[in-house]
Amino acid sequence: MNSASKIITPSLSIVVIGRNEGQRLRDCLQSLRLIRNIGENIETIYVDSGSTDGSPQAAAELGAEVVVLNATRPTAALGRNAGWERARAEFILFLDGDTILHPDFPRRALDSLASDPKIAAVWGHRREIDPQGSLYNRILDLDWVFPTGDSPFCGGDVVMRREVLEAVGGYDGNLIAGEEPELCRRMRAQGFSILHLDAPMTGHDLQMKHFRQYWKRALRAGHAYAEVSARFRGTPDPFWQAERKGNLRRGGFWLISFFLAVVATILLRSFLPALAWISLLLLLSLRSAWNARWKSRNVATLLAYGVHSQLQQIPIFLGQLQFDRDRRRGRQRKLIEYKGSSCQT
Repeated sequence: MNSASKIITPSLSIVVIGRNEGQRLRDCLQSLRLIRNIGENIETIYVDSGSTDGSPQAAAELGAEVVVLNATRPTAALGRNAGWERARAEFILFLDGDTILHPDFPRRALDSLASDPKIAAVWGHRREIDPQGSLYNRILDLDWVFPTGDSPFCGGDVVMRREVLEAVGGYDGNLIAGEEPELCRRMRAQGFSILHLDAPMTGHDLQMKHFRQYWKRALRAGHAYAEVSARFRGTPDPFWQAERKGNLRRGGFWLISFFLAVVATILLRSFLPALAWISLLLLLSLRSAWNARWKSRNVATLLAYGVHSQLQQIPIFLGQLQFDRDRRRGRQRKLIEYKGSSCQT
């Protein structure tokens, strides 16, 4: 065979998924050109989930192979599966289309995977690109901060072994949220581990400016807790059961106590019940802020994060209840989207 006609296997396949990401997608794909110490033998696959902003065309112009999902319910999991099944490399780097890759992360991840065949996935630090862009960005930036080392799950940005993806059947395309932790749970059940590196991985462009976005994101988290935990209930590793039950207690408490405080304030014609409720919220928020002090040194950010840690329990709680209601009625939940299109295309 002529050497020029040989098929060269890429050293790394990059799968980017997106839906109406606009300029964010362009920034993501352009960041891939800056990857260091991998070589030029990299393939990029962009999987689009029904964009109407020209994202597939933009991705093709930037050199990506484009796959367009034709699904009535185009989940992120379906997009990732379509990407890695098309990919040819032994290692797959998954990215969301609203992220910017750190140029050194792929090399560090591949070195870690090479050091131990039992490591199935490697991820690093994802942080907000513009944490000062809004109060929501500032608070939720700390939600990306996780302990490093052996990890029970990863996020959407991660490098995985193709052979392990094949062994466990990839992502569950029916999940509208929580697909990465659910996949990691199945990987760990096969004796593999997930490694969280103490290294920058991606910058994320949340662009959250409205309370409605914040609320829907928390509803989505509640749906994920309920659906994923239900799958492993009664198993030796009842994944997310503690988180589900903890939220049901805390979310139910805050919701019920809020209404009781409002009713008591009206009936007694006194602000004391409301003040008592607010005082309890602040007290528990201070405790949450103290427990999260390893995530930030900024006192104001920690205090805001403490309040968020308490109040987000309400929409997460409601998201769980919505899942339980839909399951009883035999209905499949539609996608819960909280982000808008990028203003630039």
